[in-house]
Amino acid sequence: MELLIVTGMSGAGKSQAADALEDLGYYCIDNIPPEIIPSIAILSERGNSELERIAVITDARGKNLFSSITAVLEGLKENNIKYKILFLDCSNAVLERRYKENRRKHPLVNDENMSVADAIKRERALLEKLRGKADYIVDTSNISVIQLKEQISKMFFGNSNDAFKIQCMSFGFKYGPCTEADLMFDARCLPNPFYIPELKGLTGLNKEVRDFVLKSDGGKLFTKKLIDFIDCVVPMYEKEGKSQLIIGFGCTGGKHRSVTYAEYVNNHLLKKGYKSIAVHRDIKK
Repeated sequence: MELLIVTGMSGAGKSQAADALEDLGYYCIDNIPPEIIPSIAILSERGNSELERIAVITDARGKNLFSSITAVLEGLKENNIKYKILFLDCSNAVLERRYKENRRKHPLVNDENMSVADAIKRERALLEKLRGKADYIVDTSNISVIQLKEQISKMFFGNSNDAFKIQCMSFGFKYGPCTEADLMFDARCLPNPFYIPELKGLTGLNKEVRDFVLKSDGGKLFTKKLIDFIDCVVPMYEKEGKSQLIIGFGCTGGKHRSVTYAEYVNNHLLKKGYKSIAVHRDIKK
């Protein structure tokens, strides 16, 4: 039985994540009080084939009921019920904008004098410890609904209980940093294909761009040092018991140098036998 607990900031995209998980064969249950989770897990362990892969969505909408989440998680561990936590995050500014656009009420707005900004800050404080326990974190601040669903599909295709999954994520600093990255590398020090007319319209998915970046003098040295570091620390993260490792690669626009290295390191890790995927956050912007 696979039990995935989906939680996070209100407005960060949990409903869209649940849609993607349903497409992958998960039985999704939305907006349930944490205290019900153990009962669902026990029901599944009795051999119900329809409940072999369960995703439960629980969050601040439960208000006072949600306060039991820590005790519930401890109880699951004490009863040897394995689970993973997927946390959907988003910047405060983007969350405020989303609530203004859809005109929905934030679940923690409890009186007419409380602003959406205050409710978001309160919720973030409430979820801080739970975020620290998360096995997977997805920041939706700079990605579309389609990109979120694609990312979820890549992350959980197959078995979510498979140990240690790696994401190599490219991004553009002009659109904001990769806030969920465990490791982040800045490739803006390397020659920029953007200024080469025949390469400007291409991306790091094209061989011409990859050759330009990787075969430059700076690129050769950067690649050697980078791979030496990756080969040193990745096994340490795995040994530490980490479920997900996100390695971010940034350049100015997120189309050339960052994509080149996200693809390069992803292929290197795949050859090493790791479960790794490449995700390109800003390649289409």
